[in-house]
Amino acid sequence: MTYADMFSKVKGMLMDADVSDIHEHLAYQFNITGEAEGIFYAEVKEGKLYVEPYEYFDRDAMFTCSAETLFKIADGKTDPILAVTLGKLKVEGNIDKALKLKDLINSKKKTKKTK
Repeated sequence: MTYADMFSKVKGMLMDADVSDIHEHLAYQFNITGEAEGIFYAEVKEGKLYVEPYEYFDRDAMFTCSAETLFKIADGKTDPILAVTLGKLKVEGNIDKALKLKDLINSKKKTKKTK
């Protein structure tokens, strides 16, 4: 899998998220290791989600993991906290805001179920 393939898949998975209830600014950078290595960011700003293939220097938190781990987290198959505990996901930065990634992913699941 190439970086472009991975980014396209992850962006598609994350863009289903309902961020209308998130009233604070969140900015996450994802550093993907191994196959499909690269960097992208996800930002919640003014009730909208942006996912772009760039580095984000003014981020709240930075996540480092493999593309496989990220897909499992974005799909709701792996809990982000468990992934950290197992050493599959590294987190740097504001832990309180990093924990909101789980809310972002769960909001996506609710949207899918109501369709």
